[in-house]
Formats: sequence, C-alpha cells, structure tokens
Amino acid sequence: MNSVVIRKIVFLLLFFPMVGMAQYNTDRLVMIGRSALYYEDYVLSIQYFNQAISAKPYLFEPWYYRAIAKYYLDDFAGAESDCSQAIHRNPYVVGTYELRGLCRIQQKDYADAVSDYNTALRYDPENLNLWHNRALCRIQQKEYDAALAEIDTMAQRWSTNARIYAMQSEVYLLQKDTTKAIASLEKSIDLDAYNGNTWAMRSVISLAREEWKESEDYLNKAIHLLPKQGGLYINRALARFNQNNLRGAMADYDMALDFEPNNFLGHYNRGLLRAQVGDDNRAITDFDFVLKLEPDNWMALFNRALLLEKTGNPRAAIRDYSKVIDEYPNFWTGLHQRAQCYRSLGMKKEAEQDEFRILKAQMDKRFGKQPRLSKKQMRKRSDEDIEKYNQLAVADEQEMEHEYQSEYRGRVQNRRVGMDYLPMYALTTEHYQSDVKNNMAYDRQVELLNAQLPAGRQLQISCNQASLSEAGTQRYFSRIDSLSREIGLKKKESDILPLVLQRAVAYSVIQNYEGAIDDLTTYIMSDSLSAVAYWQRAVCQSRLNEFNASQGTDVKLQTARVLADLSEAIRLNVSCAYLYYNRGNVYVQRHDYQHAIEDYGRAIELEPHLAEAYYNRGLVHYALKQQQEGTADLSKAGELGLYQAYSIIKQARK
Repeated sequence: MNSVVIRKIVFLLLFFPMVGMAQYNTDRLVMIGRSALYYEDYVLSIQYFNQAISAKPYLFEPWYYRAIAKYYLDDFAGAESDCSQAIHRNPYVVGTYELRGLCRIQQKDYADAVSDYNTALRYDPENLNLWHNRALCRIQQKEYDAALAEIDTMAQRWSTNARIYAMQSEVYLLQKDTTKAIASLEKSIDLDAYNGNTWAMRSVISLAREEWKESEDYLNKAIHLLPKQGGLYINRALARFNQNNLRGAMADYDMALDFEPNNFLGHYNRGLLRAQVGDDNRAITDFDFVLKLEPDNWMALFNRALLLEKTGNPRAAIRDYSKVIDEYPNFWTGLHQRAQCYRSLGMKKEAEQDEFRILKAQMDKRFGKQPRLSKKQMRKRSDEDIEKYNQLAVADEQEMEHEYQSEYRGRVQNRRVGMDYLPMYALTTEHYQSDVKNNMAYDRQVELLNAQLPAGRQLQISCNQASLSEAGTQRYFSRIDSLSREIGLKKKESDILPLVLQRAVAYSVIQNYEGAIDDLTTYIMSDSLSAVAYWQRAVCQSRLNEFNASQGTDVKLQTARVLADLSEAIRLNVSCAYLYYNRGNVYVQRHDYQHAIEDYGRAIELEPHLAEAYYNRGLVHYALKQQQEGTADLSKAGELGLYQAYSIIKQARK
C-alpha cells in the first residue's frame, strides 16, 4: 500500500468519527454553550443548551447555564423556571439559588427571593453576597428591623466592608433617623471613599436638610465616581439653583438629559429655568417633551401656555389655558391669562366673561401677575396643586440604587486583561457592515479559494464578532448538517477538502471552536500549504484559549500553538496585512509589546488604512507609557473611522 493511499485512509478516519458528535456529546455541547455565554452571544448559547437538554434532560448543568443566558436576555420568568428545573436535578448548588433569587428580585417577588437566599446560606453561610442580597430584599419588603438585625450580623463578620454600612444607613434613612444614617455613611466613606453611591446617599440627607452647599460638594464627589448617572446631575442642579447658580443648574440639566433623554424632572425643571432667563422658545421645547411623556400634566400645559402667549401665539396659548381651566375651573391665574389673550385678539366678549368670573370671586387686585421662580419653594412631583406651577419639581422619594451582588456573573463572563484590544480578523460567511469602511477586507489567497466555492458560500474577512439571531443560528446548524451529508457522499479528497473548510468556517461562526479546529487540522494534513487554514485555526484556538483562561486553565502551550500557526501562515502568505495584525494581538496577550508594535507596523505598511492596527498599536504604546506615540496612533484610528479611539485619548489625558 503506497503512501498516498495511506494518507487518504488517515484523512477519512480523522473525519468520519466526527459526524454527529455534536448531537450526542453533551459535555462538549455544554462547553460550547458556555463559551458562547462568555462571548455574550446568549441566543447562540441557548441553542447549544437546548440540544444538551434534549439529549440528556436529567443533567443539571444545561438547565443552569440556559437560565444564565435567559437572565441576560431579560427573560426573568424563563430563567427562574430553568433554575427550578436545575434545582430539581441537583438541589445542592448554591449558585442556582442565587440566580433564581436575582430572577425573582427582577420580578419584585422578594419573599420567594428571601426563601432562595435562606436555602443558599444553609449551604454557604459565609457568602457575603447572599447576606447582602437578602438584606436588600428585607428593605424592599419594608422589614426594616429584620434588615438591621441581619446587617448587624454582617458588620460583625465583615467589619471592614463599606457597603454594609451604606446599606445600614439606607435603613436608618427609611426610618427617618438621619443622625444614625449619617454616622453609618461616615463609617462607610472612611472604609471606602471611592464608592459613588455612598456620596450620593450623603447628598440626599443634605438636600433634605436644605444644606445646599454641602449637598453640592457631596454630589461633586459622586459625579466624579459615577459620571453617567443622570439623577445625580438633577440633584446637583437643585442644589445649585438654591444657591442662585442658574448657569450651573442649567448645565447640570443639560448633562442629565444627555445621559437620560427621557428624564421628566430634567425637562420640566430646565423648562422653568429657561423661561426665567428668557430662553422662551427652548423652554417651550422642553414642555412639549414633558407633555409627550405626560399629556395630562396640567402644570406643564399651563407653563407652555404662558410661554406661547409671551412669544406671540395667543391662539395656541388659549388652547392650553382652556384645557387647564376645564380641569381647574377656579384657577383664577389661568382665567386672567386667558382673558389677556382674548383681548389681544379682539375677542372682547370672551375676555369679559373670564374677568367677570374673577371679579365675582373677589380676587386680590394683584392676581394675575406671574410670580418669579421662587427659591426654597419646591413641590413634590406628585403634588397636583396647580398654584405651584412655577415651582421646581423634585422626586417624591429619593430612591437608592440597589446593586445586588452576584458571583456567577464573574465566573461566566470575567474578561481577561487586554480585552480592550480589537479582536483578530477571521474568515466568515456572514456579511458584516464595517464601522470603519464600506469595502470588504481583501486577500488574494482567500479570493482564490472563493473561486472554487458555490455562490452564497464565499468566505469573507472580518474582525466583527456580532451575535446571530435565533433564525441565523438555526441556519448555520442546518448548513453544517448539509455539509456533513455532502462530505459523507464524496469519495475524492479533492471534493471533500472544500466542504471541510466551509464546515470549519461555519463552526467558527457558531463558536464551536473545537469542531472548527478538528476540521482545519484535517484540512492541513491534506494541504499543508494553505495559509488560510493555518490562519483560521489560529483564530479559533485563540478564542478557545480566552474562554479556557477565564475558567482558570493555563493556556501558555496553546497560545504558543496560535503563534506557530500564524507564523506559518505568514511564511505562506507574506503580503497579508491581517496575519501580521493577528500575530500582533497574540504578542499582546503574551505581553511581548515590542514584537506586537513591529507586527502592527508591518500590517500598516501593507494596508495603510487598517484602522484596527493603529488602534491596537496605540493601546500598546499607552501600556508602555509612550503617551505621544499612543495618542498619534489612536488619532489616526479615529480619523479612519474608529471613533471610540477619541474617548480613549480623552481618558488617557485625564
């Protein structure tokens, strides 16, 4: 038997045991699903867990991990149901009770969440997160004494944990004991001065006491630590307004609405401020927005009517005044204003009717004058006294942001250092719209392969790892099944090889990296001169390494294999910029920054518009404290369309 025949037999033996493996090897299905979870492709991960559940419904893990995926898709009821199924199969896993508790919290079922935490704490009594979440549930149920008792126990066990004292302070605030609340907050701040929520809570007490300067100082610190929370800017605007800092208050409302465009208080109060400073048209715009959110908000309607009258649109003002007067027939200020509008239009009869109603009520002669926006006169948002139309609105209750603690999220999605770098370029059959350029990435060897492939199955080059929809996922599963059937029918190696490569790429798209690596290894055994196969195998191994590393596995040897594959691909295709870019990424993972810079530089020489190479090289320069070079590279990346580079530059300057 000659060597060629032996090689063909080995090739076929390598392939055929793989057919149908994914259908029955549930451990592998679960592992692939967990990998998809890690890459935040929740719809895809659910498909793998579905298959594992269908094959072996008695296993605990597929139900548990599918629950996690559903939780991140905000399907809290579905996640709770899957947790219950997992608990039925294995009632001794603490993480399942913890997750089901979170699902129940999201559905405001705090009593059952407490039950879950009680059970979990029997198995793991030293788990601080479980204690923390159970205490927060007690607070939500208004069981303040029980919450304080649990917090006291936590403080004894974890006396240096700042968030325990912050939570204690919240309970004291709810019990109206501000003295104890302040003492607890001061202790929390002493232990951790970098928790923005603690400073925000401290500011709430100062606002309630009308200590405007102190509350602004606390809010400055909270905003420094939590710069994207719109509610903090709303509160600081209130503090600044009461110190006669109208410009600062206006700037805060602008910032709040940048982060929370639909914030009612932001638009309403900014509208009042704009009216006071004479910015009438933009004030109308704010009240227009408020009325879209709440069409029956009579105070906003009346304020808009005043502004419409002032800007020379009396008919529109009469329309708004009339709606308010229909709701509040004895609102004499409204009648007076409408009478003025009628007179300006020559509608004497209607004006006299309104004026007679006012006279009949023997109102004060000063009535009808619009008072200025008054400091220290603020109304609760739910206060519907129309006479308070000119007062700033504040929230009925200053609700605390509850941050429920969870360890399982970290275990599933913990990202390794360096994930801020843009990912590798890989082969795919999906058409992704690039954020940077409209034309698709091109490589001559890939195009030579495409010439051999049927229409609709051409390979493309992309560094986009966008998630598939459920329909798209099913399409790829069907494509893999179809390719497997085709491979089984073929006899010649030359006919099988293109199909094996296509299946490897399909496996890559649905994140079955082990299946893809197996197919690519088989392909390379038959065609050791294919740079494309080495390229794709390196990408798949790199992504698999990242997931395995997140699970605590040492991947140094596997990373060396990635580097070897990319180096071989470069030897076979020396003019491909994307291969140098990918190898640069591997050097970054190994903290070999000098070689990374060299490879990114070579990629840029070959493809001067490769924005991703500039971006990643800029981050490497920053890692090496080479600020000027890093800024230059990131600036170029931004110029080429990667606009997130500008925010990196801004952060670096700070």
